[in-house]
Amino acid sequence: MALTLPDLPPPATGEGTPYCIIAKHRAAPGQGEALVTRMLEDLEATRSEIGCLQFHIHRDRSDPDLIVIYEVWRSIAALKSHFGEAYVQRFVADAGEYEPGDMETQWLEMLSPYAGGRDPR
Repeated sequence: MALTLPDLPPPATGEGTPYCIIAKHRAAPGQGEALVTRMLEDLEATRSEIGCLQFHIHRDRSDPDLIVIYEVWRSIAALKSHFGEAYVQRFVADAGEYEPGDMETQWLEMLSPYAGGRDPR
């Protein structure tokens, strides 16, 4: 079964900060590594989109089948454009092979000023 891309709640009136999301993906038992491998195939394409400010894939340290993505997009329009990309549509179709249910999403309003990412090294 393919994932269902979520409806995007609109930004609050007057909100001018980037559009932020946390997406939690629950892989089928023992499929966490395969799901991460599949996600990493699209990492550079996602990061190269003009509207993508940050995109990070994380694995829960105590639960290897829980994958959490933190995303920051320039705007809701940029995220909608991302959802329409052919490689995203392929991932949506492929994800059912690794995760039996839909992802859980949280939509965040950025309250602090946006600060560009730093090289962690």
